Amino acid sequence: MTENKLTQEDVTKLLSDPSGDTRAETAAKIANGFSAGALSDTERKLAEEIFHVMVKDAEVRVREALAQNLKENPNIPHDVAVSLARDVAQVALPVLQFSEVLTDDDLIAIVNSQSPEKQVAIAKRSSVSEDVADALVETGNEEAVTSLVANEGADISERSMMKVVDTLGDRESIQDAMVHRGKLPVTVSERLVTLVSEKFAADLIGREDLPDNVVTDLILQTRERAVITLSTNSEEGDVERLVKQLHENGRLTPSILLRGLCMGDMMFFEAGIAELAGVSLMNARQLIYDSGTLGLRTLCRKAEIPLPQLVAVRAAIDVSMEMEYDGREHDRERYSRRMIERIMTQYDDLGVEFESSDLNYLLTKMNQLPSDVLEDADAA
Repeated sequence: MTENKLTQEDVTKLLSDPSGDTRAETAAKIANGFSAGALSDTERKLAEEIFHVMVKDAEVRVREALAQNLKENPNIPHDVAVSLARDVAQVALPVLQFSEVLTDDDLIAIVNSQSPEKQVAIAKRSSVSEDVADALVETGNEEAVTSLVANEGADISERSMMKVVDTLGDRESIQDAMVHRGKLPVTVSERLVTLVSEKFAADLIGREDLPDNVVTDLILQTRERAVITLSTNSEEGDVERLVKQLHENGRLTPSILLRGLCMGDMMFFEAGIAELAGVSLMNARQLIYDSGTLGLRTLCRKAEIPLPQLVAVRAAIDVSMEMEYDGREHDRERYSRRMIERIMTQYDDLGVEFESSDLNYLLTKMNQLPSDVLEDADAA
């Protein structure tokens, strides 16, 4: 007889000795034997009958011993697993976190009706379905949602991720979990960037050593750079959703389009100007790359691109069709630098001088350029 094998002697001992210690010890032994898979059909059936009795045992330690030894067993009766999962926390938590016998319906029902600590245990499961994740997010339980977002095995919908940012995004634990998550939808990342930048702005505004307009400009520039970084290497559909979200929230500005263009993110620029102009992406591309200047000029005006930036947009489009990344380290930075230098040359030809080649500086100064010079250039 092996140590964990169920015997008639064990059953007799369980029935004859009413002490909690004995019942807990026997529960662990029977559960271990059941998990080992060394039982005959008759012994397995007997073990299951004992489990049905033990889940109703008045002693918590008996039920806890049963739960600890059955938590990862995929063959226990479903009703036994559910009974343990609905028990007090010290019995339920291991089953909730590890048992594969529990269904999504079981888990959702427990999420919606049981304690916060049970919600946390469910959030830590090795695999969490989208439906269960949705239910966890709806609870608003910060600890559970933090565990869920930190769980790479959790399938969290974009809608639920956005709800997390909107309802709990100001919590450091949530922000940390999101930042370290393997992959976030680009729209969620943009919303998180905006939330963080708004918090920084609120902390900085009012400082005597920083004028409010300087803080606002700094935050805007930082946020726009971050958004362009998010857009880079994203799929076309993701970029289209990103620019739509930016537009709906008033963050799809001419300056962010030009910033994307100067960083070589043509897809972001194309999708962004199409969104602002209210035309399809295909039509926008035809106008952008039209051999003449009328198509791009018409598109920019429809998108309400300010005249000071139109010259830069036209120059950048021309350069983008001539240049490409060189494939070496920091090629994006070199591409951007060459792009800005070419844009400055276009303005220099108009008799307009800039004192710096920094993109933030250029974007600020463009809006201060003489309108008559720019109107002549636009008409050319």
